[in-house]
Amino acid sequence: MFCLECGNDTDKLIENICIDCFLKDFHMLNIPEKIEVNICSHCNGKLEEGKWKDINIPLEEIIYRALEDNIKIDDLVENEIIDLEIIKMRGSIAECNINIEATVYDNNLQEDYDTIVKINKTVCPTCSKQNSGYYEVVIQLRADERELTEDELNDADEIVLKTLNNLFQKDKLAYLVQIAKPKEGHDYYIGSYKSGKKIVKQLQEHFGGVIKESPRLISEDKSTGKGLYRIWISFRIPKFKVNDFIKFEDKIAQIKSIGSSKIQCNDLKLNILFTISFKDYNNIAIVGKEEEIEKTNIISKSPKKIQILDPDNYEVVDLEITDDLKSFNINDEVAIIKIENQIYLV
Repeated sequence: MFCLECGNDTDKLIENICIDCFLKDFHMLNIPEKIEVNICSHCNGKLEEGKWKDINIPLEEIIYRALEDNIKIDDLVENEIIDLEIIKMRGSIAECNINIEATVYDNNLQEDYDTIVKINKTVCPTCSKQNSGYYEVVIQLRADERELTEDELNDADEIVLKTLNNLFQKDKLAYLVQIAKPKEGHDYYIGSYKSGKKIVKQLQEHFGGVIKESPRLISEDKSTGKGLYRIWISFRIPKFKVNDFIKFEDKIAQIKSIGSSKIQCNDLKLNILFTISFKDYNNIAIVGKEEEIEKTNIISKSPKKIQILDPDNYEVVDLEITDDLKSFNINDEVAIIKIENQIYLV
């Protein structure tokens, strides 16, 4: 067999030419002379096929990945070893070299390619929103029929910031624009409605409380004609706190714990725990505060009753002995609360 290009006799032809003539014009790699990469100058996000991808990696690694993504290896190449090198950085342009060693038709080959990677710095839509103070939701923290305490406000701030920090890796709009501080409480301006919902759930887990959403029309999308809304989420911490006293139905009780959906109470008359759903929140009345608890002493004890002095008028009051009081003796101090002229042990 004769090579159509050089005329030499050969045992094997590739596209009617010998292997030596074939390899003269063969290139193991195909790579553009110039590669352009669009990078967000704030978060290092990368624009690929019209979509921003959060990669959050160093610039050098972005360049290496751009080279890898643009290298096309010929199907005839086998056992390839490729080395990538950034030769020089000139501002936003990286001069790069690609070296390949491989086998083609049992011939060991080595080639070098030069290219440049140009970094175009811009701002992705998410960072643009963040820098402009964009927000989708306002969480209004309030207390029902009372003022919030400093501890409650501090706890709420900590929950908001911690939750946003945990969410940020998956939601780049999970950021806090500002905290407004009217006298009624705190208003949290949050970039993402989705993250705002999760924050409110965390607040409810910690404080208990009632959530109400109110969408407000702010403008209209000119391209679609649809309304653009912001959401105001009202989160109201209960009017009562743990250890306060309430009346629910025919029960006088002390609050023992407040959960996201239920309130655990102790019936002061029966000394039995029971729960109230937040669905019945409006049927709960506050009848006493923790700070109204008083101390008095046992002056007499029988198998079924103890006698104490009313701290207000020093009248003798008989109370049923509960299991908690069986170990108490005369002159021991007990805690009491006076509600609707009735004294209860607490």
